[in-house]
Amino acid sequence: MASVRVDATATLLRNGYVLVAGGGTSAAELYDPRTGRWFSLSAMATSRQRHTATLLTSGKVLVVGGGTSVLAAGGAELFDPDTNSWSAVTGLDVPRSQHTATLLPDGRVLVVGGDSGAGNALATSLLFTPATNTWAVTGRMVAARLGHSATLLPDGQVLVVGGRDSANGNVLATAERYDPMTGEWTAVGNMTTQRNGHTATLLLSGQVLVSGGFSGSLATDTTELFDPGTGTWTSQGLLPFLCVFHTATLLTSGQVLVTGGSTGGQPYLDRAALYSPATGVWTETAAMATRRISHAAALLPSGDVLVLGGVPQAGSRNASAERYRPSLLPWSPAASLVTARSQLSATRLNTGDVLVAGGASSSGTALSSAVLYDEVTNTWRDTAALGTARFLHGATTLTDGRVLVSGGQQDASTWLSATEVYAPATGTWTPVGALGTGRSRHTATVLSSGKVLVTGGASGASTSATLASAELFNPATGTWSPTGAMGHARTYHAAVPLPSGEVLVMGGSSTGTDAVTTSAELYDPATGTWRPTASMAVARYGHIAVPLGNGSQVLVAGGWGVDGPLRSAELYDVARGTWKTVASMNMPRYLAHATVLSTGRVLVVTGEGGTGLGVLDSAEVYDAAMNAWTSAGILSTRNTHHGLALLPSGRVLVAGGSGSGGARVAADLYSPAP
Repeated sequence: MASVRVDATATLLRNGYVLVAGGGTSAAELYDPRTGRWFSLSAMATSRQRHTATLLTSGKVLVVGGGTSVLAAGGAELFDPDTNSWSAVTGLDVPRSQHTATLLPDGRVLVVGGDSGAGNALATSLLFTPATNTWAVTGRMVAARLGHSATLLPDGQVLVVGGRDSANGNVLATAERYDPMTGEWTAVGNMTTQRNGHTATLLLSGQVLVSGGFSGSLATDTTELFDPGTGTWTSQGLLPFLCVFHTATLLTSGQVLVTGGSTGGQPYLDRAALYSPATGVWTETAAMATRRISHAAALLPSGDVLVLGGVPQAGSRNASAERYRPSLLPWSPAASLVTARSQLSATRLNTGDVLVAGGASSSGTALSSAVLYDEVTNTWRDTAALGTARFLHGATTLTDGRVLVSGGQQDASTWLSATEVYAPATGTWTPVGALGTGRSRHTATVLSSGKVLVTGGASGASTSATLASAELFNPATGTWSPTGAMGHARTYHAAVPLPSGEVLVMGGSSTGTDAVTTSAELYDPATGTWRPTASMAVARYGHIAVPLGNGSQVLVAGGWGVDGPLRSAELYDVARGTWKTVASMNMPRYLAHATVLSTGRVLVVTGEGGTGLGVLDSAEVYDAAMNAWTSAGILSTRNTHHGLALLPSGRVLVAGGSGSGGARVAADLYSPAP
């Protein structure tokens, strides 16, 4: 780094850079994980240490407090990553350091407790509203505290744990929860030990892991879990070493990495340890190159952890940084395709193999070739070619295990009505009846009757060729028949079958004033008709839509909105026929792909991020129980228009696609966290 830093903050931005701010200085800089380079920024208005930095839903970063008693009314500022500039935020009530700041589900920031500048712990809490850049007082904590931890729980409440009641006062074992709905604090059960200088990490299970810290005047190696459902604490395994003022980072594997700190004296630590939620056991891992206490850590999109700054020994400060690469990373390369292809289909067969069919070459030529992926051997083998070369087609697994391929394009001006069926038993394709209307970018959904419903899509280059029509395929006869048309013409929309047998269709692009639509409708197979249901909160097309749990909800996320790629997400309640907004993705994603994992979480892969981001190589996972998105690492290349299939093992195959170099042959495997 350009500056030495102690008690700095490191914040991963939406664009993949890491903002490092303060740490006994007003200097700020950006780290580029791809190149390992640092870039100096304009400085903050004042020097800060033991401050907080919170990534807002807008992508800006709110920095609050830290440093000396001068940081009162003007003690906060905003970083804008679009302009790489700082702006003042006034209205902070009193100076605060060693406080916490937590982003709430509604986009506000809860600032809690801290040191007022005279060593006195605060019990007061404030809410910052980014839309108006204003502060408001909210409920007082049960106990005044500084140096505590704060964790956003899956239910939207905030758990505050431990700390001190003054700079040199008592170490606390107490814990309390803040409810944003009421603005009130409620005491919960005490920890098994007092803690200050500890860490608190929200696990993928929704439990909170609290580790190390001072227990009174002595460092501890104990750890414990808080269960929000029962409000109880359970002891976990001991850390391999005593540690205070360390860092704890949740890895993409679900493990927790603890680095550095102190045993309560010198020398400071270069040691690191991993916690396994499955066993509750800690194991030591590779040591850092430098001893560090009061340093910062950030999880990078790749799954690596960036560690920076801190104190290596008494009387010195550190400007160095290093990266930890876990042995368990979510993405690994799979065997490459022989032929580069994008806008293909990837369909898991009943045999466990994945059928990749068609697509477009780097030159845009439609492909007829098809191949099979064997997960056990990590190999591809040829199978019979499609009868008609095509891309942007539909591929649907029929109830008898065969695969129906429908429509698509043969070139930029030819929309196909030809359809064919692949039989895994013989490895052959058989032509079947033609669609009534040639189309691409449509949806194809298997109904409970075994028939396939095709909806919408495009049948020409202009938006006026967007279709509202729908057709039914009968596998028994191999023929198509028209069914009721949708109430809205759509392409790049999404369709999800519901437990009732109906099909939910939402969003898409079309013509006229409602070119990007919020509308949604339901198809009733019994009557062959459509009826409207509640509209989404956000107009979108090129989004993902997947059923959750037993099909009682449908997750919709991303896509292209009226102002470009979207991060927003919403849930459709099937029983009520209503939508509600949920946590937004970490990145805007248009034309992403998604699948429900065996854990019930949803994996969303790459897509296009719009201006400044381009085609993406990152992935993220949504956990409905926690209403939270977490990083799922990065793929081997930037990629969109790929094929995606859930494998028998629970891993996910991403094959082909396109990026800056055109169609690709690469394939990637995702291994989900437990």
